[in-house]
Amino acid sequence: MLRLFVGLELSETVKSEIGLISSGLPNARWVRRENLHLTLHFIGDVDEGVAEDIDAALAEIVSPPFDLKLDGIGCFETRNKVRAVWAGVAPEPELSQLYSKVEQALIHAGLEPTRRKFKPHVTLVRLKNVRAEAVVDYLEFHAGLSLPPFAADHFTLFRSHLGHAGVAYEVIARYPLQVP
Repeated sequence: MLRLFVGLELSETVKSEIGLISSGLPNARWVRRENLHLTLHFIGDVDEGVAEDIDAALAEIVSPPFDLKLDGIGCFETRNKVRAVWAGVAPEPELSQLYSKVEQALIHAGLEPTRRKFKPHVTLVRLKNVRAEAVVDYLEFHAGLSLPPFAADHFTLFRSHLGHAGVAYEVIARYPLQVP
């Protein structure tokens, strides 16, 4: 089985900027630089035949390149426990259109539609059993986060490998964004 997701890779400049704010939280598992990305769709475990169908469907997508800008910071919280801190994404119509095209391609490949609302973000850190109060200072200090825009000129099909040393992502395919 292959554990797959579709995402956008970040520029090296943006990864470097994120590295500058990757400290200062208790019990934190910071996302490794090479794993920073923006998820468009989490697919999950599929067999190789379905993975081939997904690849073929994604290769048919025609969508223009666009610029993305990470802007703002927030967290995912459940019952006063923070699970992750993330960098937000400035609104970008082309990103929403790409998300919809990827969703339709995955449905065409035989997958079920996503039930979650698309909330574009880049996960910076994962936390376990950390009370919301423990991240307030970090969130307030970085509230004005605004990173340089970067070009989204392709999207990527990733494979996720879970191991003792953490998660590693492998690029399965890159799909160029180009003006139709």
